[in-house]
Amino acid sequence: MTDKPTPAAEQPELPFWRLLYRFMFFDWLFADVSAARNRIERHAARQHNRRMCKFLPVYLRRWSILTAFDFGMGCLFERALQASMVSAWFFTWSCVTLTGTIVITVAWAFLANDRLP
Repeated sequence: MTDKPTPAAEQPELPFWRLLYRFMFFDWLFADVSAARNRIERHAARQHNRRMCKFLPVYLRRWSILTAFDFGMGCLFERALQASMVSAWFFTWSCVTLTGTIVITVAWAFLANDRLP
């Protein structure tokens, strides 16, 4: 029996929830620098993370759209429908997603700058 690589059409698809997680969160792209055992592994993980930072603007755009959507829905429910509890829920999630966009922006700024240690 030979171990031939399977073509892309025959490879199993990701489950929907894992695909949704990867669509919204970017931690699966990066290596854990603190888990490195020596300087060479730490350097390799840092270089890998710097190469992967090119995908952070995509996630930043997704989270920005989600922030605007949540804020817009909060305004809609508060002004037009007078549903204060539902609007509070959307405003809370807009704060959470805004925090996520700030985290993504800071991570991108630090990883994209090559002069940092």
